[in-house]
Amino acid sequence: MLPCSALAYRLSVLLLALLSFISTISAANVAVSGKTKYVEAATPDGESIWLKDARKPALYTQGFGDCLGSSLINVTRFDAAYYKDNMTVLFHLQGNTNVANESLMMYIGVFAYGEARFDLTFNPCNAQIYSLCPMNRSVPIEANGIIPVSQSDVAGIPPIALNIPDFEGQAILRIFANSTQSQVGCYSAVVTNGATFSHPSAVGTVLGIFTIIAVAASFATAAYGNHIPTTRTHYAHSLSVLVVFSIFHHIYFTGSLSVNWPSVLPAFWSNFAWAGGMIYSESMQNSVNQLIGSNKGNTSIVGAAGSGSSAEDLGGGYEISQIYKRSLFHRDPSSLSDRLLDLRSAKFEDHLAKRTLANTTEGFNWYGTPVKPGLPLPGNFSGFAGTLAQENIPASNAFMTGFLWFLVLMVIVAAAVVAFKWILEALVKYTQLDGNRLTIFREHWLGYTAAAVLRTTVTGFFVIAYLALFQFTYKGPAGVTAIAALVFLIFFFGLFGIAGYACYYRLHSGSYAIKQDRLHFEQRKALGVLPWIGFGLESQRSEKAQASSSFGSMPWWSVQYVNEDASRISVQQDEEYIKKFGWLSARFRRTRWWFFALWLTYEFVRACFYGGAAGHPMTQVFGLMAVEFIALITIVRLRPFEGARLNALMVYLLGFSKVATLALSAAFDVRFNLARINTTVIGVVIIVIHGLLASVTLLAIVFGAISSYMSVTRDRAAFRPRKWEPYRARYFWHLEKSVPDVPMIKPATAMPEPPKEPYFRVASVRREPKIEDSDPDRIDPASSRTSVAPAAAIGSHLGSRRNSLQSAHMSSSNLPFGARSHRTSWSTRDFSGVQEAQHSNRSSQMLSGSRMHNNMSDGSLRDQSDYERVRTLSRSPAPGVPLEVRKQRNGKGKEKEALIDERSSEEIRI
Repeated sequence: MLPCSALAYRLSVLLLALLSFISTISAANVAVSGKTKYVEAATPDGESIWLKDARKPALYTQGFGDCLGSSLINVTRFDAAYYKDNMTVLFHLQGNTNVANESLMMYIGVFAYGEARFDLTFNPCNAQIYSLCPMNRSVPIEANGIIPVSQSDVAGIPPIALNIPDFEGQAILRIFANSTQSQVGCYSAVVTNGATFSHPSAVGTVLGIFTIIAVAASFATAAYGNHIPTTRTHYAHSLSVLVVFSIFHHIYFTGSLSVNWPSVLPAFWSNFAWAGGMIYSESMQNSVNQLIGSNKGNTSIVGAAGSGSSAEDLGGGYEISQIYKRSLFHRDPSSLSDRLLDLRSAKFEDHLAKRTLANTTEGFNWYGTPVKPGLPLPGNFSGFAGTLAQENIPASNAFMTGFLWFLVLMVIVAAAVVAFKWILEALVKYTQLDGNRLTIFREHWLGYTAAAVLRTTVTGFFVIAYLALFQFTYKGPAGVTAIAALVFLIFFFGLFGIAGYACYYRLHSGSYAIKQDRLHFEQRKALGVLPWIGFGLESQRSEKAQASSSFGSMPWWSVQYVNEDASRISVQQDEEYIKKFGWLSARFRRTRWWFFALWLTYEFVRACFYGGAAGHPMTQVFGLMAVEFIALITIVRLRPFEGARLNALMVYLLGFSKVATLALSAAFDVRFNLARINTTVIGVVIIVIHGLLASVTLLAIVFGAISSYMSVTRDRAAFRPRKWEPYRARYFWHLEKSVPDVPMIKPATAMPEPPKEPYFRVASVRREPKIEDSDPDRIDPASSRTSVAPAAAIGSHLGSRRNSLQSAHMSSSNLPFGARSHRTSWSTRDFSGVQEAQHSNRSSQMLSGSRMHNNMSDGSLRDQSDYERVRTLSRSPAPGVPLEVRKQRNGKGKEKEALIDERSSEEIRI
């Protein structure tokens, strides 16, 4: 029993210790919770409630900046908050000054969607802000206050503003010196409700993951396979990373137009900033700032109000006479008595004294920080500077930031290809991978690495060109401008030189000819329903199986390439060309392989309007609208990509999004002075367009990954999952059909057969042999008759019955007059010569038809028509040989006509 007692004793001690520990933790939690501060407030019904002091306000400020440029007060902290639950406005102010002694007047105004919603002018001495009463350089400025407001004060703030994403508001603090009645300080802060479209850490991560999937799927189709033309075909139908980044670049760099954007758009575009190389890194920005120095440029060039520069018209400006008339002591005391009593009450002073300015668990922590030099004023979203401000990147640092991240991307791409090569070699060495797999990639891995890097330069060409041209326009430091010029020249002459050489390499063996043509105006239908007018060349209309109806034409000309090397193979089968320039042309159709040169030109023109015309919004908007409209029509006409998904994304969706976005963006120009509420609605429409485009892109990446999986498993007999086998077969059939790049001919519709009815028809008449035909002693009447044919022939020109009778009476025969002699039956030996000639002719015709039928395997429509003509000719009899038609039936019971030679015992069937 003793061991049991000892065990029980130990268990009881352990249990007591555990209970003691739990009680200690509970006491600690209670102690911590006891530190939570509460404030007393009154409901609209007059009931008292207790609210957490550190609760989230309905509206509050974030970053702030100097809007005077030469403020006598250096403000290190300025924030304000509006609490709807207890109808109060709280503000904090902290800073220092070099002014020896000055009495002040302060003004606080809150603006929402371009209109004043709340303002208050007061004397800091009467508001118990003693560090500003008076202002002295020996006393640090620390001011805070709680201002009770009524429903009439905040009636201008719509209820939706408390919940709508990216509330567009500003809080402006102006400080005036009483001695001179002039403004000595101005600070502006952005007002928000906490709801936003900007979630770069979440949305940007998801977009990045999908982009990596697209890169992996595209590279897998390019590296897998042992036959280069087949590999090119599967690569052409995978989703292009160029198309993915073109869509992301279009969405983000729309913000580079020099218009006054609504706050919702830069917030939404910040999710795509990583695709344009605008990724914030503290160490990188510090390095760029050291290179740039103090010359941050002038953000007003691109339409933005810069922090640290004078903006007296901010918030509609001010009138100094009204400031001193609207001070606290000049108001009607009957309407403000309750506020003054609350403001001067001892209880209110106690809250002011105990409220902390630091970001602690017991103090107010909903505040922002001063914006960095070079950034626009918070709440101003104009131009590319306003778009970059979401990433805390000054416009002066844009080029160097994008260029440095582009260099990092090129290193990552090259390292990834090389690492993949050596991983494969390691797997082969340790027998984890068949040595015959991926032989082309393993043998030409250096070429793959170079192609991947060059492909990356093509993808980033628009970004680098735009950022360089923007740097030229922004007029930053000379050193950065020189680097931008050098990089621009390398990209421009390098890529266009390679593109020109790629075209020359393919076309140098031929020549060009200008031929006369005609341009037809065709009747077409847009979207299959709306009447539309199209254009078509006569040379192209003749190649179509069914051309559209033309209602007019005009003389035209066309430039055609004349191939002088008949033995040259197609560009899609030319392995040497694919190895050298497949990274440029592999995704395009056989007849549009040169489209890469046109695409580079188009991207350069866009970069010129975006970067070179910065600060001229109407030139940018309408110039780009013309460019995008022409490009949309041209690309729709060309349909350059071999893959259907790429044409749908690049040609239709991306083209429509570009034109629609530019058309809507024209309303944001300040000269139109559109209400900010209306601009926000237009901005939401643009977000819907861009969101749909991005969603379709993500779906295309998923389907592209599936099709790439089918491509890299094309050599496997067993495919998983099995229920996808029909889709796989259909996908491979689509690949084979799209490679020749020839127009599809619609099969001719068969005429409906008339309904079968009872009928009687003599199909054939044949003479059967008679008894006298087998009589050997029978005399041939033709040999016993003497015909005077010449006399009849001479008199036949008279055409009279008398001559005809006379010719008949002049012939003599053993038969009575009027009797008809039966001719003997024909046999094969009577026409053996004719049959041999006919048989020889038919054999040669059938041989020719068989040969042409074998040549039809390449799908030539012309050979097919020739073959049908040969078959028609083979049915024709020899001249002078009578044939008859006999009704027969085939296996389906349908009637068919067979040609039968009456003089032959062998029946001919075709």
